[in-house]
Amino acid sequence: MEELLDLKKLLLQGDIKGSLALVEELEEMGRKAIIDKIRSYAIILLLHLIKQQAEKRTTKSWDVSIRNSIREIINTNKRRKAGGNYVSSEELKEILIIAYPYALDSASLEVAEGRYEVEELEEMVNQEEIINSALKKLVL
Repeated sequence: MEELLDLKKLLLQGDIKGSLALVEELEEMGRKAIIDKIRSYAIILLLHLIKQQAEKRTTKSWDVSIRNSIREIINTNKRRKAGGNYVSSEELKEILIIAYPYALDSASLEVAEGRYEVEELEEMVNQEEIINSALKKLVL
């Protein structure tokens, strides 16, 4: 909110250069918030895909979490008025790669009732397959 007041002040002063710089900063803040939200849902998505691969099974609960995460990522990424998406497929892959270690940490607490350390679980699953599976579900 403070940034909007600053923008109003700059515009009233006729400082177009300063206004544009502030608009760019606001755009970047908004984009970062969107990416953070996507990453948060990506962790949940990857967590359940890791569990499925490690345990070679699924549950209704995992399936619902996967579907909900996919919906949230797609909805968050969608530009309402301008059309298109906030992040490209390539950027989405980068977000998934960044989210993967967080998901692996969480999965180590849940797979086989927490029996495996992160390093052991990492050996049991294929990161590339999991990330590609997530991307396939997200990019229609």
